[in-house]
Amino acid sequence: MKELLEVIAKNLVDHPDQVTVTEVQGERSLVLELKVAADDMGKVIGKQGRIAKAIRTVVKAAAIHEDKHIVVEIVQ
Repeated sequence: MKELLEVIAKNLVDHPDQVTVTEVQGERSLVLELKVAADDMGKVIGKQGRIAKAIRTVVKAAAIHEDKHIVVEIVQ
């Protein structure tokens, strides 16, 4: 899942070299923290959060296929 999120984010931003994804193991789920350059935050979030919601939907759909619960957080 980490690689999937990385590929999606790198294709959206202007500075793909500054995209990092870290995994944090929670109690019942895996949290993926996405960090991008400050200029690229708007591109990853989108208007009214639509792109962020779409990213979360794609990652959750892939996680269901592997029977996992994953949460995507966009951090600065």
